[in-house]
Amino acid sequence: MRTTTLGPAQRAAALTRMAEKELDILVVGGGVVGAGTALDAATRGLSTGLVEARDWAAGTSSRSSKLIHGGLRYLEMLDFALVREALKERGLLLERLAPHLVRPVPFLYPLQHKGWERLYAGSGVALYDTMSLSSGHGRGLPVHRHLTRKHALRVAPALRKDALVGALQYYDAQVDDARFVAALVRTAASYGAHVANQARVTGFLREGERVVGARVLDGEAGGEYDVRAKQVVNATGVWTDDTQALIAERGQFHVRASKGIHLVVPKDRIHSSTGLILRTEKSVLFVIPWDRHWIVGTTDTDWDLDKAHPAASSADIDYVLDHVNSVLATPLTRDDVQGVYAGLRPLLAGESDATSKLSREHTVAHPVPGLVVVAGGKYTTYRVMAKDAVDEAVHGLDHRVAACCTEDVPLAGAEGYQAEWNARARTAARTGVHVARIEHLLNRYGTLIDEVLDLIADDPSLAAPLTGADDYLRAEVVYAAAYEGARHLDDVLARRTRISIETFDRGTRCAREAAELMAPVLGWDAHQVDKEVEYYEKRVEAERESQRQPDDLTADAARLGAPDIVPL
Repeated sequence: MRTTTLGPAQRAAALTRMAEKELDILVVGGGVVGAGTALDAATRGLSTGLVEARDWAAGTSSRSSKLIHGGLRYLEMLDFALVREALKERGLLLERLAPHLVRPVPFLYPLQHKGWERLYAGSGVALYDTMSLSSGHGRGLPVHRHLTRKHALRVAPALRKDALVGALQYYDAQVDDARFVAALVRTAASYGAHVANQARVTGFLREGERVVGARVLDGEAGGEYDVRAKQVVNATGVWTDDTQALIAERGQFHVRASKGIHLVVPKDRIHSSTGLILRTEKSVLFVIPWDRHWIVGTTDTDWDLDKAHPAASSADIDYVLDHVNSVLATPLTRDDVQGVYAGLRPLLAGESDATSKLSREHTVAHPVPGLVVVAGGKYTTYRVMAKDAVDEAVHGLDHRVAACCTEDVPLAGAEGYQAEWNARARTAARTGVHVARIEHLLNRYGTLIDEVLDLIADDPSLAAPLTGADDYLRAEVVYAAAYEGARHLDDVLARRTRISIETFDRGTRCAREAAELMAPVLGWDAHQVDKEVEYYEKRVEAERESQRQPDDLTADAARLGAPDIVPL
């Protein structure tokens, strides 16, 4: 099993090595597409660097609906190729690439009209299942089934009786999006990629028209590095236009940001054994099982304000509550909402016939020599986007390059996962950690669980849960800083764990405890611990204040009341 550690020493070494020798490919942007691109390049034998201005998945890739799906609604648009592509990727992730992080989830689609709707929707779901099976990677999911109203209400008693005349149930998959990206980055590093977060590109290096690298600012230590590369890939999502502006060239397309917000509510507020998918006047609304919670969302509105910290307004929250309450027997209230998060989708707005559209969903272009841009797309098809970006980049290299092989490269923690899962009771007996905790760890770390358990063996106090966040062990905080590249308290509470959206206090109760656990790993003194906790508390208060505001402008202003973390 290949693995690598992303601690402070490894990050510093990666920045140094990137600056020492010209790379084949430098990837800018540490979301799912950028991380996937780095893995694709590294597994083709290319010398590869990956830099991210903030934390891995800090933007869109930690704020999605957390679904791995084929895009059932695209069938209505007759976009069969896109659905087939996404269903193949869903199957690969479930069966081979990340079975420890991606798992099946059932959805109930309430029918509101007798006769024709069951025939129409049922045909679509049947086609969805057939396309999944024909991809060769969909046999792990149950096929859809038709339910009477009585049966549907047994499966989902939370539904109002007059909200449906029957239902369909089908399966898709879900993922902890931020943990998935962290696993991608670690996997890329294990194949030789040099990776560094908190490393911001401040400009591109040019020789004539050609881009030959990037100037990278170390956001922690403050030094600057000139990283030279034969090809640079811009995979910065909603920041694509901003990154392109650094070369003072008009892009071949623009990326528009669309805001989607989600609410997190406790499991007992909605009595159901299945997720729900509901039609709205604009799109669909999901109610998604999420361990001891439900995720409810999403919205789809234009956003042209701060990209780093998109804010959910009071109007956004009311919109989601109103739509989900239209089918619930016991309506949700504001008091039921544990967490709220907002993310931005990168939507394409093409400007040139020269734009190379590789699918309806994403675009790859080579606007100037030495620079490739990949944008758009959806989380599920990140691997295809990464392949297309590297395929485009290798045209600018002066040697033959192997074909993409990531279809056969399991992510860190995936290899041997099923065997570890089968042996979970034995692992619990051997370590003294309760089997329920072992299951939790296996579903977050897969076969890397032994690294977490070794921390507990060295310090048994790490086997205790965090105060106020019982779902997570103290060892997981230490592991995030020592192994997974977490540099700040926010990285741990918002992304390596999901405490910031899974507790009513948004993680403030455990913030100091977590910071003190990170301190020895990251070399923090008491003053830095205080700064980390203060920043996190200000971030939570700013988010709460933004969610009380009536519209985007006032919500954005309130959210910007919390500054970014002060560097070490």
